[in-house]
Amino acid sequence: MADIAFVGLGVMGWPMARHLVAAGHRLRLYNRTADKAARFAAAYGGTPAASVAEAADGADALITCVGNDADVRQVTEGEGGGFATLPDGALFIDHSTASAALARDLAGRNPRLSCIDAPVSGGQAGAEAGQLAIMCGGAEEAVEAARPILGCYGRRVVRIGPSGHGQLAKMSNQIAIAGVVQGLAESLHFAMKAGLDTDALLDAIGQGAAQSWQMDNRARTMVEGRFDFGFAVDLMRKDLGLVLDEARRNGASLPVAALVDQFYGDVQKLGGNRDDTSSLIRRLT
Repeated sequence: MADIAFVGLGVMGWPMARHLVAAGHRLRLYNRTADKAARFAAAYGGTPAASVAEAADGADALITCVGNDADVRQVTEGEGGGFATLPDGALFIDHSTASAALARDLAGRNPRLSCIDAPVSGGQAGAEAGQLAIMCGGAEEAVEAARPILGCYGRRVVRIGPSGHGQLAKMSNQIAIAGVVQGLAESLHFAMKAGLDTDALLDAIGQGAAQSWQMDNRARTMVEGRFDFGFAVDLMRKDLGLVLDEARRNGASLPVAALVDQFYGDVQKLGGNRDDTSSLIRRLT
């Protein structure tokens, strides 16, 4: 069992850390809101730390699950950051959705560590069930060393390529989701305007070529106007911002992703910042 510094006990990080404790790993916990780390330790185990550096001191691995590039930079290389005390050869596993440039930079400037950018897909439900899909960028030997840890909450762990490629894969994931959710929103909007029985419609088309995870899990709640299922619009816009920035660098043409990003902006103007991503239908009704 490993000594793991775990940073970021949010919607995703909390259940991921819980799976690690259940598997017998020893956790040192840091969260920006210290009370949250104390509550986790009281409920499940682990030791709260006063700083990331304290949590990472002598650890086998540092796992981060925070908000954006600035947050990742702060908890690794900022004041009190974990890289100052993380031992040579230790794993650094970043589950944040951040830029590929940051992942490459951290790995390139810290060759003494085994750095893996490992964003996840599956949402809060996947984290709770330990069934996340994990996209990894980093050296093959680093990813292999991390598998016993990642397998505690990952149903599928895939090395995509070198550092940064995990984040690029997550961008591809978000592009695909954005287009599917918008298509589903328009389909349901059309059906309701046409006076169709949406339950019957979904029974009819839900096993055909139109079927998707989004249809299976969100179509009926979209019709009901329920948008409290985890991954928020604000976070999706952050992710699509990363996507569009990367596309400007690599020359990819993403007209649908760019349009859906604007549509999520409309949802924010309607007050839907914390609604889940299926709330795209709000701007049509």
